[in-house]
Amino acid sequence: MNSIVLKEDYIKLGQALKACGLVSSGIEAKIEITSGNVKVNGEVDERRGRKLYPGDIVEFNEEKIEILGKDNDN
Repeated sequence: MNSIVLKEDYIKLGQALKACGLVSSGIEAKIEITSGNVKVNGEVDERRGRKLYPGDIVEFNEEKIEILGKDNDN
């Protein structure tokens, strides 16, 4: 499972996919998200601007991304 430690209060869904290297560009992220290929917390979410907060889990292409808080020492 990939993890993203937030530097701000949230990260947008498209940015999270790019940050973990699961897509190569914002355009690719937009296509995958709007095509219904991405789940947030087990449900399909087609909003690339969806704000992700600590505790959220993103699923895409059999990969998972866990969103961690900025004060997380893991």
